[in-house]
Amino acid sequence: MSEPRDKMIEALRRVAVPTLRDMGFRGSFPHFKRVRNSQIDLLIFQFNRWGGSFVVEVAFCDSAGWTHRNGRHVPAEKVRVGDISPKQRLRLGSHPPKQAVHWFSFEPESNFIYADTALEALSLIRSQGEDFWRTHKPAMVTDPSWPH
Repeated sequence: MSEPRDKMIEALRRVAVPTLRDMGFRGSFPHFKRVRNSQIDLLIFQFNRWGGSFVVEVAFCDSAGWTHRNGRHVPAEKVRVGDISPKQRLRLGSHPPKQAVHWFSFEPESNFIYADTALEALSLIRSQGEDFWRTHKPAMVTDPSWPH
C-alpha cells in the first residue's frame, strides 16, 4: 500500500470507526454491518486502485442474509456489501442517475486532508447513509434481478 492510502486508512480508523461503533456497527476495516430487527445495514470503504481516493458504499438486506437468484445463500453473519444486488446499494455522495459515483479524494496531500476527508465521509454516513437504511426496506431475501 502507499503511504497516503495508509494515512487515509488511519484517519478513517481514528475519526469514522468510533462513530460507526456508536451507531451500532460491528466488523473490521473496511467491512462493517449493523444488525437490526428486520434488516442488516452494511458499509464498506473501497479504495481506488490508482490511489488518492475512495468510495463509501452502503447496502441493506433481510436479517436472514442474502440469497442470490442461483440459490446460493450468504448467511447474515457473512454477508457483505459486494454480495448485495446493486438495487439495494448506494455510493455515498452520489445522486443516481445523474451522478452514479462520488469519490472522496485525499489528494493533493496537506496537513489536514486526511482528517477532513474522513469527516466528510462520516458526515455522509450519518446523513445520506442513515436516510438510505431507514427508508429502504428489503422486500425479499432473494434478489430476482441478480445475474447467474
